[in-house]
Amino acid sequence: MNEIKGYKDLLIWQKGIELVKAIYKCFESFPKDEIFGLQSQMKRAVISVPSNIAEGWGRNSTKNYIQFLRIARGSLFELETQLIIARELNFLSEVKFNEISGLITEESKMLNAFIRSIDK
Repeated sequence: MNEIKGYKDLLIWQKGIELVKAIYKCFESFPKDEIFGLQSQMKRAVISVPSNIAEGWGRNSTKNYIQFLRIARGSLFELETQLIIARELNFLSEVKFNEISGLITEESKMLNAFIRSIDK
């Protein structure tokens, strides 16, 4: 097993970056007038996930880190809700929706497991 030297070595951070890229790519199908609406909200939520994982790592306190991981998890739920709204408004295909939903579910499970592992 590789030694974790920093937050960039964490799989939850790496998967968070993958999720950011997937969300940004999905905006190709959004209407242009959504750039400052739902699209903007989704960008903020998805960027918050790996950002909070990184920021919490830098706090050098397990209690603080867990709080930042919980914020990242909250941002995932926010993003999931926004994704559902985008699908309901037909901004996304069912295939793209399912793909991104799968990434969100995977990240959520990984965050939950990581929080449990360090909250002992």
